[in-house]
Amino acid sequence: MPLRSVITGSGCYVPTEVKTNRDFTVHDFYADDHKRIETAPTEVVEKFRQITGIEERRYASVELNSAEIGGFAAREAMADSGIDPETLDQVIVAQNFGNVIKHTIQTDNVPSIASRIKNALGIKNPNCIAYDILFGCPGWVQGMIQADAFFKAGMAKKCLVVGTETLSRVIDMYDRDSMIFSDGAGAVVVEAKEVEEKGSGILGSSMQSHCGEEAYYIYMGKSNFPASDPRVRYIKMKGRKVYEYAMKYVPLAMKDCLDKSGVNIKDLKKVFLHQANEKMDDGIIKALYKLYGIRDVPEHIMPMNIHTFGNSSVATVPTLYDLVKRGKMDNHALEKGDVVLFASVGAGMNINAFSYRV
Repeated sequence: MPLRSVITGSGCYVPTEVKTNRDFTVHDFYADDHKRIETAPTEVVEKFRQITGIEERRYASVELNSAEIGGFAAREAMADSGIDPETLDQVIVAQNFGNVIKHTIQTDNVPSIASRIKNALGIKNPNCIAYDILFGCPGWVQGMIQADAFFKAGMAKKCLVVGTETLSRVIDMYDRDSMIFSDGAGAVVVEAKEVEEKGSGILGSSMQSHCGEEAYYIYMGKSNFPASDPRVRYIKMKGRKVYEYAMKYVPLAMKDCLDKSGVNIKDLKKVFLHQANEKMDDGIIKALYKLYGIRDVPEHIMPMNIHTFGNSSVATVPTLYDLVKRGKMDNHALEKGDVVLFASVGAGMNINAFSYRV
């Protein structure tokens, strides 16, 4: 029987602080050239909503950080799986900015977020290796691919894979793109199991890094506000470039993954795609089906929560999966035997995908 990587538990943490689009209408926005945008903030915000689909997003409360909310999601995933935490071989944490204390911009990655989460979970086993992955928004998907590789190499049997981020702490409030980002955490327990040929588990994967000029489509830069401290850096994005990159490469990576897995696209039940931008995600899914000569995308194939959760980077995909698995999203459910696809795109620029049978 084949050895497959099977998700045995999942969890997520959705922050309690809600930031609506209306909250941004009192802001003055500035462009990359540091000139004030003369368009009324209400119009800027409405145009943003039409493009991204985001109406509100979630921010972590002041006393919480990335490690703590990641720990919340991890505990939920382990409880769902019923495992003894001491039997974990690895704690893999996808993140990009470490712990950022509210009202500061300095990141803290020492010790690693994975080490902090392992500590918070009270895991004593020194053979449980804790480490972080810095891979942009596709970090959690990459963590799953990496766990799968360790299983196949015979170097691990059980991993906790977490995606956690507090992007609200590294945004430039004068930049229109700041409205995209949010906070959150998601986690799964994944185990190596011998299954039947049509059994559950990861079926295949695909990944790429484009590091020419694309490497700087998402970067850290100074505020758009002309009088800001030039020594302080915030997350920045060349939105149009990111959109064009994603539309060109992500559908190809998704198709490559399905083809390697021997999955007929007509058998695909759900696509868990990184929640970056509603217009972009809709375009990606249409382009994927077009690659197979299919014009009409099946209804309810792609769950989305970006409208109320925003873009929480590495947390979007595991959070989306957990909510659907628990039946918390209208018109979306998972049944045993369903074949689904996980995919993401982000800073690097990186893209990846893996197919999975529930």
